[in-house]
Amino acid sequence: MRISCAATPSLSSSVASPLFAPNSHSFANVSLAKAPSAVRLRVRCDVAAIPVLSFSGEKVGDVPLDLKSAPSDTARAVVHRGLVAEQQNQRRGTASTLTRGEVSGGGKKPYPQKKTGRARRGSQRTPLRPGGGVVFGPKPRDWSVKINRKEKRLALSTALSSAAAAADALVVEDFGQEFEAGPKTKEFVAAMRRNIGTIKLLTPRTLNLFDILDSEKLVFTKSAVEYLNSMYGENAEEEGDGEEEEEEIVLAGDN
Repeated sequence: MRISCAATPSLSSSVASPLFAPNSHSFANVSLAKAPSAVRLRVRCDVAAIPVLSFSGEKVGDVPLDLKSAPSDTARAVVHRGLVAEQQNQRRGTASTLTRGEVSGGGKKPYPQKKTGRARRGSQRTPLRPGGGVVFGPKPRDWSVKINRKEKRLALSTALSSAAAAADALVVEDFGQEFEAGPKTKEFVAAMRRNIGTIKLLTPRTLNLFDILDSEKLVFTKSAVEYLNSMYGENAEEEGDGEEEEEEIVLAGDN
């Protein structure tokens, strides 16, 4: 199973998805570091028909993507919470600096209080001196954010449904038989020229919201769509993802 995503350049605010396009709700106070390059449709949560392309690039049919999705009035908030929790939980929180009480040395007054013409100083550990302590510097902390498992799954499936509804997804046929005899040298060189240098390979366990939102196109195989329908569809079991096959998911971007 393969899923391919073509990502947008260096997305700092994760607003490349139609989920984050301006709509009629009151999000005017939300500060976005980067606006979407094009106006997109607001999120749609109905069943999306993804076009199926042959090896030659011709459309040969459609495949339905029927996933659980949040209502359009709450989809943006659900995906935002899922993305924030995902990014926060990846932070190690190990950044640390020394305060003036932790810097070594500085126990002796460097010079007399008076008669030197210099500003008075009681320690070399002051933040005003090179090598001194740091004022309000970072300390190790836990950045993790709790999010319900159902809400996390709903955010992921909503993002996938939105991309499919906005025509940002397509399905390719299994073309393994095209290379059973091995590609010819000229064909192989031509294929290498078309390679996208930012292809990213993932497994179903590592499919995440950021990679979905930070993409222009999602490319699935039919088996990938069937897997997603079984995992995140209306009839999916909440505990049904315990046995996932380690199949490849391909993501392509500009990083």
